[in-house]
Amino acid sequence: MMKTEALKLINEWDKTFEKSDKVDHSKVTFVNHFGITLAADMYVPKNAERKLPAIAVSGPFGACKEQSSGLYAQTMAERGFLTIAFDPSFTGESGGFPRAMHSPDINVEDFQAAVDFLSVQDNVDSDRIGIIGICGWGGMALQTACFDTRIKATVTSTMYDMTRVAGNGYFDAEDSKEARKAAREAVNKQRTEDYRNGSYARAGGVVDPLPEDAPFFIKDYYDYYKTDRGYHARSLNSNDGWNVTAGTSLANTRLFTYAGEIDSAVLMIHGEKAHSCYMSKDAFQLLKGDNKELMIIPDAVHTDLYDGGDHDYIPFDKMTSFFEEYLK
Repeated sequence: MMKTEALKLINEWDKTFEKSDKVDHSKVTFVNHFGITLAADMYVPKNAERKLPAIAVSGPFGACKEQSSGLYAQTMAERGFLTIAFDPSFTGESGGFPRAMHSPDINVEDFQAAVDFLSVQDNVDSDRIGIIGICGWGGMALQTACFDTRIKATVTSTMYDMTRVAGNGYFDAEDSKEARKAAREAVNKQRTEDYRNGSYARAGGVVDPLPEDAPFFIKDYYDYYKTDRGYHARSLNSNDGWNVTAGTSLANTRLFTYAGEIDSAVLMIHGEKAHSCYMSKDAFQLLKGDNKELMIIPDAVHTDLYDGGDHDYIPFDKMTSFFEEYLK
Protein backbone atom coordinates (compact mmCIF):
# COMPACT_ATOMS: atom_id res chain seq x y z
CA MET A 1 0.00 0.00 0.00
CA MET A 2 1.39 3.42 -0.93
CA LYS A 3 2.09 5.61 2.06
CA THR A 4 1.33 9.32 1.79
CA GLU A 5 3.10 12.11 3.62
CA ALA A 6 1.02 14.47 5.72
CA LEU A 7 1.27 17.68 3.72
CA LYS A 8 0.27 21.14 4.92
CA LEU A 9 -1.93 22.41 2.11
CA ILE A 10 -3.19 25.96 1.82
CA ASN A 11 -6.87 25.96 0.92
CA GLU A 12 -7.24 29.72 0.51
CA TRP A 13 -6.74 31.14 -2.99
CA ASP A 14 -3.14 32.37 -3.05
CA LYS A 15 -2.32 32.29 -6.76
CA THR A 16 -0.64 34.98 -8.83
CA PHE A 17 -3.69 34.98 -11.15
CA GLU A 18 -7.39 35.60 -10.64
CA LYS A 19 -9.72 32.74 -9.78
CA SER A 20 -12.06 31.71 -12.59
CA ASP A 21 -15.79 31.34 -12.00
CA LYS A 22 -15.97 28.83 -14.88
CA VAL A 23 -14.17 25.96 -13.11
CA ASP A 24 -14.24 24.12 -9.81
CA HIS A 25 -10.96 24.14 -7.91
CA SER A 26 -9.68 21.72 -5.27
CA LYS A 27 -6.44 20.43 -3.77
CA VAL A 28 -5.39 16.83 -4.48
CA THR A 29 -2.38 14.66 -3.66
CA PHE A 30 -0.77 11.58 -5.20
CA VAL A 31 2.36 9.50 -4.64
CA ASN A 32 5.20 8.91 -7.09
CA HIS A 33 7.32 5.75 -7.36
CA PHE A 34 9.95 7.23 -5.05
CA GLY A 35 7.35 7.44 -2.29
CA ILE A 36 7.09 11.22 -2.42
CA THR A 37 3.64 12.72 -2.03
CA LEU A 38 2.94 15.45 -4.56
CA ALA A 39 0.48 18.30 -4.11
CA ALA A 40 -1.60 19.63 -6.97
CA ASP A 41 -4.42 22.02 -7.77
CA MET A 42 -7.20 20.37 -9.74
CA TYR A 43 -9.35 22.43 -12.09
CA VAL A 44 -12.59 20.93 -13.46
CA PRO A 45 -15.02 22.63 -15.87
CA LYS A 46 -18.22 23.48 -14.02
CA ASN A 47 -21.21 21.24 -14.66
CA ALA A 48 -19.09 18.63 -16.43
CA GLU A 49 -21.15 15.43 -16.64
CA ARG A 50 -18.98 13.20 -18.80
CA LYS A 51 -15.53 11.70 -18.81
CA LEU A 52 -13.12 14.44 -19.78
CA PRO A 53 -9.77 14.61 -21.49
CA ALA A 54 -7.14 15.51 -18.90
CA ILE A 55 -3.89 17.47 -18.79
CA ALA A 56 -1.11 17.55 -16.17
CA VAL A 57 0.91 20.78 -15.99
CA SER A 58 4.15 21.74 -14.27
CA GLY A 59 6.84 24.40 -14.43
CA PRO A 60 8.63 26.70 -14.77
CA PHE A 61 11.86 25.38 -13.26
CA GLY A 62 12.01 26.77 -9.72
CA ALA A 63 8.43 28.05 -9.75
CA CYS A 64 5.38 26.76 -7.89
CA LYS A 65 1.94 25.71 -9.04
CA GLU A 66 0.46 28.99 -7.87
CA GLN A 67 2.32 30.74 -10.67
CA SER A 68 2.47 29.93 -14.38
CA SER A 69 1.45 26.24 -14.32
CA GLY A 70 -1.71 27.07 -12.41
CA LEU A 71 -2.62 29.74 -14.93
CA TYR A 72 -2.20 27.25 -17.78
CA ALA A 73 -4.19 24.59 -15.93
CA GLN A 74 -7.08 26.86 -15.02
CA THR A 75 -7.29 28.32 -18.53
CA MET A 76 -7.31 24.89 -20.17
CA ALA A 77 -10.01 23.78 -17.72
CA GLU A 78 -12.11 26.73 -18.88
CA ARG A 79 -11.77 25.21 -22.34
CA GLY A 80 -13.14 21.81 -21.40
CA PHE A 81 -10.24 19.79 -19.97
CA LEU A 82 -9.81 18.40 -16.47
CA THR A 83 -6.39 19.66 -15.39
CA ILE A 84 -3.95 19.51 -12.54
CA ALA A 85 -1.01 21.80 -11.84
CA PHE A 86 1.45 20.08 -9.52
CA ASP A 87 4.49 21.01 -7.48
CA PRO A 88 7.45 18.73 -8.31
CA SER A 89 9.14 16.70 -5.60
CA PHE A 90 11.00 18.66 -2.90
CA THR A 91 9.31 21.95 -3.84
CA GLY A 92 6.22 24.01 -3.05
CA GLU A 93 3.56 22.13 -1.12
CA SER A 94 4.81 18.73 -2.30
CA GLY A 95 6.73 16.38 -0.03
CA GLY A 96 10.26 15.08 -0.13
CA PHE A 97 13.40 15.86 1.85
CA PRO A 98 15.82 17.56 1.58
CA ARG A 99 13.98 20.54 0.20
CA ALA A 100 14.90 22.51 -2.92
CA MET A 101 16.36 19.52 -4.77
CA HIS A 102 15.76 18.30 -8.30
CA SER A 103 16.67 15.34 -10.46
CA PRO A 104 15.74 14.53 -14.07
CA ASP A 105 14.88 10.98 -13.06
CA ILE A 106 12.64 11.99 -10.16
CA ASN A 107 11.05 14.86 -12.04
CA VAL A 108 10.15 12.70 -15.04
CA GLU A 109 8.65 10.30 -12.52
CA ASP A 110 6.65 13.24 -11.11
CA PHE A 111 5.01 13.70 -14.51
CA GLN A 112 4.36 9.95 -14.78
CA ALA A 113 2.82 9.94 -11.30
CA ALA A 114 0.52 12.76 -12.40
CA VAL A 115 -0.57 10.58 -15.33
CA ASP A 116 -1.09 7.68 -12.89
CA PHE A 117 -3.39 9.88 -10.84
CA LEU A 118 -5.37 11.20 -13.78
CA SER A 119 -5.75 7.73 -15.29
CA VAL A 120 -7.85 6.44 -12.39
CA GLN A 121 -10.17 9.42 -11.87
CA ASP A 122 -13.82 8.56 -12.46
CA ASN A 123 -14.40 11.71 -14.52
CA VAL A 124 -11.31 11.27 -16.75
CA ASP A 125 -11.06 9.34 -20.01
CA SER A 126 -7.75 7.51 -19.44
CA ASP A 127 -7.20 7.23 -23.19
CA ARG A 128 -7.15 11.03 -23.53
CA ILE A 129 -4.35 12.35 -21.34
CA GLY A 130 -1.83 15.04 -22.23
CA ILE A 131 0.85 17.04 -20.43
CA ILE A 132 2.17 20.61 -20.50
CA GLY A 133 5.67 21.52 -19.35
CA ILE A 134 6.83 25.11 -18.98
CA CYS A 135 10.47 26.28 -19.03
CA GLY A 136 12.67 23.58 -17.46
CA TRP A 137 9.66 21.35 -17.01
CA GLY A 138 9.13 21.60 -20.75
CA GLY A 139 12.29 19.54 -21.05
CA MET A 140 11.03 17.11 -18.39
CA ALA A 141 7.69 16.84 -20.21
CA LEU A 142 9.37 16.03 -23.51
CA GLN A 143 11.56 13.45 -21.78
CA THR A 144 8.45 11.91 -20.19
CA ALA A 145 6.83 11.67 -23.62
CA CYS A 146 9.85 9.64 -24.74
CA PHE A 147 8.81 6.87 -22.36
CA ASP A 148 5.19 7.12 -21.24
CA THR A 149 2.94 5.74 -23.97
CA ARG A 150 -0.19 6.74 -22.05
CA ILE A 151 0.52 10.36 -22.97
CA LYS A 152 -1.23 11.14 -26.24
CA ALA A 153 -0.16 14.78 -26.62
CA THR A 154 2.58 16.97 -25.14
CA VAL A 155 2.99 20.75 -25.14
CA THR A 156 6.25 22.42 -24.18
CA SER A 157 6.23 26.16 -23.62
CA THR A 158 9.37 28.33 -23.53
CA MET A 159 11.30 25.08 -23.00
CA TYR A 160 14.65 24.72 -21.26
CA ASP A 161 16.84 21.64 -21.54
CA MET A 162 18.19 21.91 -18.01
CA THR A 163 20.75 19.15 -18.56
CA ARG A 164 22.28 21.17 -21.38
CA VAL A 165 22.44 24.29 -19.22
CA ALA A 166 23.94 22.34 -16.32
CA GLY A 167 26.57 20.76 -18.55
CA ASN A 168 27.34 23.56 -20.99
CA GLY A 169 26.23 26.75 -19.25
CA TYR A 170 23.85 29.34 -20.64
CA PHE A 171 24.15 29.69 -24.42
CA ASP A 172 26.67 26.79 -24.31
CA ALA A 173 29.24 29.35 -23.13
CA GLU A 174 30.93 26.83 -20.80
CA ASP A 175 31.00 23.92 -23.24
CA SER A 176 34.57 22.83 -22.60
CA LYS A 177 36.35 20.20 -20.54
CA GLU A 178 38.04 22.89 -18.45
CA ALA A 179 34.81 24.73 -17.66
CA ARG A 180 33.02 21.52 -16.69
CA LYS A 181 35.91 20.47 -14.46
CA ALA A 182 35.82 23.82 -12.66
CA ALA A 183 32.06 23.44 -12.15
CA ARG A 184 32.50 19.92 -10.78
CA GLU A 185 35.20 21.05 -8.39
CA ALA A 186 33.01 23.87 -7.07
CA VAL A 187 29.95 21.70 -6.49
CA ASN A 188 31.92 18.90 -4.84
CA LYS A 189 33.66 21.36 -2.55
CA GLN A 190 30.21 22.59 -1.56
CA ARG A 191 29.08 19.02 -0.87
CA THR A 192 31.87 18.69 1.71
CA GLU A 193 30.88 21.98 3.32
CA ASP A 194 27.21 20.98 3.39
CA TYR A 195 28.03 17.69 5.07
CA ARG A 196 30.27 19.41 7.60
CA ASN A 197 27.59 22.00 8.38
CA GLY A 198 24.69 19.55 8.42
CA SER A 199 22.65 21.74 6.08
CA TYR A 200 22.39 22.63 2.41
CA ALA A 201 23.58 26.00 1.15
CA ARG A 202 21.08 27.68 -1.15
CA ALA A 203 22.07 29.17 -4.47
CA GLY A 204 19.73 32.12 -4.22
CA GLY A 205 16.80 32.77 -6.55
CA VAL A 206 16.70 35.58 -9.09
CA VAL A 207 19.29 38.17 -8.10
CA ASP A 208 17.91 41.00 -5.98
CA PRO A 209 18.67 43.90 -6.06
CA LEU A 210 19.03 43.77 -9.82
CA PRO A 211 22.38 45.10 -11.11
CA GLU A 212 22.08 47.72 -13.82
CA ASP A 213 24.42 45.74 -16.04
CA ALA A 214 22.58 42.43 -15.61
CA PRO A 215 22.06 40.46 -18.84
CA PHE A 216 18.62 40.85 -20.40
CA PHE A 217 17.50 37.33 -19.50
CA ILE A 218 18.20 38.04 -15.80
CA LYS A 219 16.15 41.24 -16.06
CA ASP A 220 13.43 39.21 -17.73
CA TYR A 221 13.35 36.75 -14.83
CA TYR A 222 13.42 39.57 -12.28
CA ASP A 223 10.43 41.21 -13.93
CA TYR A 224 8.40 38.06 -13.30
CA TYR A 225 9.68 36.43 -10.12
CA LYS A 226 10.59 39.49 -8.05
CA THR A 227 7.64 41.78 -8.77
CA ASP A 228 3.91 41.72 -8.08
CA ARG A 229 3.51 40.21 -11.53
CA GLY A 230 4.70 36.77 -10.44
CA TYR A 231 6.22 36.73 -6.93
CA HIS A 232 5.12 33.90 -4.67
CA ALA A 233 6.34 32.97 -1.20
CA ARG A 234 6.73 29.27 -2.12
CA SER A 235 8.57 29.90 -5.37
CA LEU A 236 12.26 29.02 -5.22
CA ASN A 237 13.11 31.54 -7.92
CA SER A 238 11.30 34.28 -6.03
CA ASN A 239 13.26 33.54 -2.85
CA ASP A 240 16.34 31.49 -1.85
CA GLY A 241 16.59 29.28 -4.92
CA TRP A 242 17.72 25.67 -5.25
CA ASN A 243 20.38 23.98 -3.18
CA VAL A 244 23.83 24.79 -4.59
CA THR A 245 24.57 21.10 -5.08
CA ALA A 246 21.22 20.24 -6.67
CA GLY A 247 22.55 20.36 -10.22
CA THR A 248 24.73 17.24 -9.94
CA SER A 249 22.19 14.93 -11.59
CA LEU A 250 21.43 17.40 -14.36
CA ALA A 251 25.09 17.90 -15.21
CA ASN A 252 25.62 14.14 -15.30
CA THR A 253 22.67 13.43 -17.62
CA ARG A 254 21.40 14.35 -21.08
CA LEU A 255 17.73 14.47 -21.98
CA PHE A 256 16.12 13.53 -25.30
CA THR A 257 18.25 10.49 -26.19
CA TYR A 258 15.14 8.77 -27.55
CA ALA A 259 13.18 11.85 -28.61
CA GLY A 260 13.12 10.57 -32.18
CA GLU A 261 11.02 7.63 -31.00
CA ILE A 262 8.14 9.73 -29.65
CA ASP A 263 5.09 8.56 -31.59
CA SER A 264 2.57 10.79 -29.84
CA ALA A 265 1.86 14.40 -30.80
CA VAL A 266 4.14 17.23 -29.66
CA LEU A 267 3.63 20.98 -29.89
CA MET A 268 6.66 23.09 -28.93
CA ILE A 269 5.99 26.80 -28.30
CA HIS A 270 8.67 29.45 -27.88
CA GLY A 271 9.04 33.19 -28.02
CA GLU A 272 10.95 34.61 -30.98
CA LYS A 273 13.03 36.90 -28.75
CA ALA A 274 13.44 34.50 -25.83
CA HIS A 275 17.07 33.94 -24.86
CA SER A 276 16.21 30.23 -24.62
CA CYS A 277 14.64 29.82 -28.06
CA TYR A 278 17.64 27.87 -29.37
CA MET A 279 16.79 25.00 -27.04
CA SER A 280 13.34 24.39 -28.53
CA LYS A 281 14.67 24.77 -32.07
CA ASP A 282 17.41 22.21 -31.43
CA ALA A 283 15.14 19.75 -29.60
CA PHE A 284 12.51 19.98 -32.32
CA GLN A 285 15.06 18.76 -34.86
CA LEU A 286 15.18 15.47 -32.95
CA LEU A 287 11.46 14.79 -33.37
CA LYS A 288 9.97 12.77 -36.19
CA GLY A 289 6.50 12.57 -37.66
CA ASP A 290 3.85 14.89 -39.06
CA ASN A 291 2.20 15.21 -35.62
CA LYS A 292 5.07 17.39 -34.36
CA GLU A 293 5.02 21.20 -34.57
CA LEU A 294 7.23 24.11 -33.51
CA MET A 295 5.35 27.37 -32.98
CA ILE A 296 7.40 30.57 -32.65
CA ILE A 297 5.57 33.51 -31.11
CA PRO A 298 6.65 36.82 -32.74
CA ASP A 299 8.33 39.36 -30.42
CA ALA A 300 7.77 37.28 -27.26
CA VAL A 301 10.56 36.88 -24.69
CA HIS A 302 11.01 33.97 -22.30
CA THR A 303 8.69 35.03 -19.47
CA ASP A 304 6.00 36.32 -21.83
CA LEU A 305 4.93 32.68 -22.02
CA TYR A 306 4.74 32.42 -18.24
CA ASP A 307 1.70 34.66 -17.91
CA GLY A 308 1.07 36.13 -21.34
CA GLY A 309 3.11 39.28 -20.82
CA ASP A 310 1.62 42.54 -22.04
CA HIS A 311 0.15 41.10 -25.24
CA ASP A 312 -1.44 37.76 -24.25
CA TYR A 313 1.41 35.88 -25.90
CA ILE A 314 0.34 32.43 -24.67
CA PRO A 315 -1.41 30.76 -27.63
CA PHE A 316 -4.24 29.11 -25.70
CA ASP A 317 -6.39 28.83 -28.83
CA LYS A 318 -3.65 26.85 -30.57
CA MET A 319 -3.11 24.65 -27.52
CA THR A 320 -6.84 23.98 -27.31
CA SER A 321 -7.13 22.93 -30.94
CA PHE A 322 -3.97 20.80 -30.59
CA PHE A 323 -5.30 18.89 -27.61
CA GLU A 324 -8.77 18.59 -29.13
CA GLU A 325 -7.21 17.00 -32.20
CA TYR A 326 -4.93 14.53 -30.43
CA LEU A 327 -6.99 13.79 -27.32
CA LYS A 328 -9.99 12.59 -29.34
